[in-house]
Amino acid sequence: MTIDDHLDTRPSDQELQRLLSGKTPEPSFAHLVRMSDDTGLFEHARGPIPKRWHGYCVDDVTRGLIVVCREPEPSEQLVRLAEVYLAFLLHAQDRERGFHNRMGLDRVWHDEPETGEWWGRGVWALGTAANRGPTPWIRAVALERFDDGAKLRAGLGPQSRLNHAMAYAALGAAEVAEAHPGHPAALSVLADAAVTIGRPGPDPAWPWPEPRLEYGDAALPEALIAAGQHIGDEALLRDGLALLEWLLTLSTRERHLSPTPAGGWSPGDPRPAYHQQPIEAAAYADACARAYAVTRDRKWLTGVRMSIDWFLGVNDSGIPLIDKATGGGYDGLGLDWRNPNQGAESTIALISTLQHARWLDRIPTVAT
Repeated sequence: MTIDDHLDTRPSDQELQRLLSGKTPEPSFAHLVRMSDDTGLFEHARGPIPKRWHGYCVDDVTRGLIVVCREPEPSEQLVRLAEVYLAFLLHAQDRERGFHNRMGLDRVWHDEPETGEWWGRGVWALGTAANRGPTPWIRAVALERFDDGAKLRAGLGPQSRLNHAMAYAALGAAEVAEAHPGHPAALSVLADAAVTIGRPGPDPAWPWPEPRLEYGDAALPEALIAAGQHIGDEALLRDGLALLEWLLTLSTRERHLSPTPAGGWSPGDPRPAYHQQPIEAAAYADACARAYAVTRDRKWLTGVRMSIDWFLGVNDSGIPLIDKATGGGYDGLGLDWRNPNQGAESTIALISTLQHARWLDRIPTVAT
């Protein structure tokens, strides 16, 4: 028997009931620790076992740094992880050209520094560490390198999905603006991101600023919301909220989250669509949590709750995407199966979403 024999993993009714009853599981960092070493964070896994030979990537190390810095009371082990991840980003960053993205197990970079999407995620992680890093020295170094990274946004080229790269950078800028109101580089990144993403289109049936939904799209309206909030632009804030509401409505099916699949989605394509990935649910949770924090409108709590429940099995296939034995998140959802591998991106998406459950579970009633 191989691990692929477990692809058809529709749970029993009893398993689903156990997951959905009582308090939402606490985020576990056990698998994130398993996937990490003293250099960084391994990208892929076979089941829960790290594929060391695939090496590391900045994309996942940035995500790891963000969720560790979001922990309100990190353990010594998590503080150490934050230092490892930040050191990896400092090594990846070229102050003139951007970030490397891929490093082999031999600790040699396999690419040149560029301003691709990983640049945006790098700025996001540095901004988060500058605001929420668990030690003063992490916050100080991250702020310094955030300023260096923010200066390179004019160099974004055709290798980037510009909207997404700028959206990720804007989320980091919002973190810096929260910790340092009026910070010039942060406000400049937020303003530039709003211009790059653009306003909703005139067609109410398709106001999205791109012709097709792609990967991690909820970050775009979240960036507009953050920009409107910190720049003080009410019209921009309304644009972001309107786009997020449209996107969430489109991705809701029978009162549960039915996100864009890995291959993207255009009008006329079938829904529900597969292969759905955990990063999508995490992006919705982040965006809806920000919308609620800014507006205090309880309707956004439903989006957060649906994102959490997607991992617990309230999804198009009725299959949980959480491995409670390892703390890992499964890599994807098919029609009647889940991908048994537990890579870094999926596990971090699970952790990030369950971090939101902590405050959501304290709110007495959430209509869904």
